[in-house]
Amino acid sequence: MQAMSTLKLNEGSVEQKRMEVKTYFLDSFDTYESLFSCLSSDEAFYERPERLRHPLIFYFGHTATFFINKLILSKAINERINPRFESLFAIGVDEMSWDDLNDNNYDWPTVDEVRAYRDQVRTLMCDLIDTINFSMPINWESPMWPIVMGIEHERIHLETSSVLIRQLPLSFVKSQDSWPRCSDSVTSLDKVPVNDFVNVSSGSISQNKSWDNQYYGWDNEYGTLREHVNDFKASKFLVSNGEFLSFVEDGGYDKAEYWEEEGNSWRLYTKAKHPLFWSKTKSGFVYRSMTEEFALPLDWPVDVNYHEAKAFCNYMSEKSGEVIRLPTENEWLRMRDDAGLTQAVYRDGFNIALQKHASSEPVNTNQTGEFYDVVGNVWQWTETPIYPFDGFKVHPLYDDFTTPTFDNKHNLIKGGSWISTGNEAMKDSRYAFRRHFFQHAGFRYVQGESVIQVNDLDYESDTQVSQYSEFHYGDEYYGVANFAKASAEFCIQQMAGRASARALDLGCAVGRSTFELATHFDHVDGVDFSARFIKTAFSMQERGEVRYNLIEEGELTSFKSRKLSAMGLENTVDKVSFSQGDACNLKPQLTGYDLIFMGNLIDRVYSPRKVLADMSERLNPGGLLIIASPFTWLEEYTERNEWLGGYKDENGETLSSTDALEQALSPNLVRVGQPKDIPFVIRETKRKHQHTLSEFNVFEKK
Repeated sequence: MQAMSTLKLNEGSVEQKRMEVKTYFLDSFDTYESLFSCLSSDEAFYERPERLRHPLIFYFGHTATFFINKLILSKAINERINPRFESLFAIGVDEMSWDDLNDNNYDWPTVDEVRAYRDQVRTLMCDLIDTINFSMPINWESPMWPIVMGIEHERIHLETSSVLIRQLPLSFVKSQDSWPRCSDSVTSLDKVPVNDFVNVSSGSISQNKSWDNQYYGWDNEYGTLREHVNDFKASKFLVSNGEFLSFVEDGGYDKAEYWEEEGNSWRLYTKAKHPLFWSKTKSGFVYRSMTEEFALPLDWPVDVNYHEAKAFCNYMSEKSGEVIRLPTENEWLRMRDDAGLTQAVYRDGFNIALQKHASSEPVNTNQTGEFYDVVGNVWQWTETPIYPFDGFKVHPLYDDFTTPTFDNKHNLIKGGSWISTGNEAMKDSRYAFRRHFFQHAGFRYVQGESVIQVNDLDYESDTQVSQYSEFHYGDEYYGVANFAKASAEFCIQQMAGRASARALDLGCAVGRSTFELATHFDHVDGVDFSARFIKTAFSMQERGEVRYNLIEEGELTSFKSRKLSAMGLENTVDKVSFSQGDACNLKPQLTGYDLIFMGNLIDRVYSPRKVLADMSERLNPGGLLIIASPFTWLEEYTERNEWLGGYKDENGETLSSTDALEQALSPNLVRVGQPKDIPFVIRETKRKHQHTLSEFNVFEKK
């Protein structure tokens, strides 16, 4: 199996690039399906090899639905192929705290149904690539960008799914000729390459991927980094299984002093005694590749998570009397420069991008300069939690690719592995995982000064999230009460004398209205399309506090902290649940509500009528649907033919959004009372505010 190299997006004619994108798409789609041919039966698709991730059937469908969901969002297509699948397989790719991993909430389709769905997506994508109108070069604004985004997204899941397959019991996998492992290894310790240090001189490093770069990039790659790196020494080889074996045999997994606090909690919880992909037998350790078990290849790189790598470094520090630690991202960049690796895409000569094997290979195979495996073989853990470069901004079609990981809990891995293809096999790539997660990742160590790699991310630095945090959790302005609180109070007043078991806060943003509703309801689900908002809401639920910066003037900001206890909401945390979701295509388990509140949402969805019809089904008889909106219809969010009012009809008659709402909900829901305006104020800067009226309409389900 050999994967194509990622595309250059600024060269050639439109028709030439159209052909290249189609070939790249098919290569990705076919390679991904080929990976799943390593499963021995359909039963294997429903196994959960990692409890913090979905069964493999989810990932088999997820990459296909990603194409459809992003193309709907970009308005490249107007109709879904299978709304159920495109909700079921939409979210849950990293174990964020709001991921829904409860199997009882899922009615997984058959493997054949998902295969048939993938065939439909393949046909649609090929037709779309053949016909979509675009110009060169392909950049963030190009209609072709979401298609390339979907391809690169699938290549990420090619790797993460291979890790899950590697964690399945052997009875669920089978070897395939198209996925061959390396046959070169040693099983005798005296033949293991002896690691040593290589001096790396001080120097400057820089990352400055521009927005018009010729290659596709994820949001965290763009911006500017310029730093000076001091002298350090780095290990010539990646740490091999043979080198790591000494840590295992010296009882390293039983000695708390080698483990950081977080790592020690992981060690005690998992009761780990050796790396995940080792198994202990009477005759010694055996090693698990993706589809086979065999005698531990002592000269291959060890596969571990960050905690194990860190503990090994602490063990080495004790033995050597020197400070031994993992490299920082900047040190890895300096080492890469020192080795002369300047090309944008890593391929020839390295065990990367499926160029050699469907497994690791000996650590003394791929030399560049004085180092081996600066790139390829396995990823390399660093001490650096992922953070944004100066100039960082999110792409509007995928605003939650990186921002949820700016939490000091996701450390960067560098260099790529044997199955890193596409963007992953590029010089500028930046990927981060939770420290307890397993990837095809190992490490090398450095000797140098101690470092503390903690990015001050306890407050929200995202301008939009900060603004919403203030809008929801801030004080009143100019005598206008906090809108989230006022909205919840209005809803609770309307519920007087009615059942109050469950409520849905749809478009909950950062969650204040959800907490406020929970003072009255037994349970409230808060759902928003933005993972950045949901991250903030969950942070408030988990820690009882959010911190953020507000713009005062120009570049001057002020720090704010808001606590649930100060708002009298500390007793609601166990009554709320937050999740990310598309209002136009919610998961089926979000149903059976006595109240559904949609605050300032209806004029920001791409199909308001679809949302209203769906809410009618999810509401209990006698329940209330309360819709608040200033009705600021914009084609940026909702195409003109989808607006609910705000225009003259074909007879020249004015159709207000108030009347259009009533028409759209009839006859299943009837109006309760007259619309009511509730004001709100949005703070932009210290001296600039927006004053708006939101119209509240209340409807009862018959």
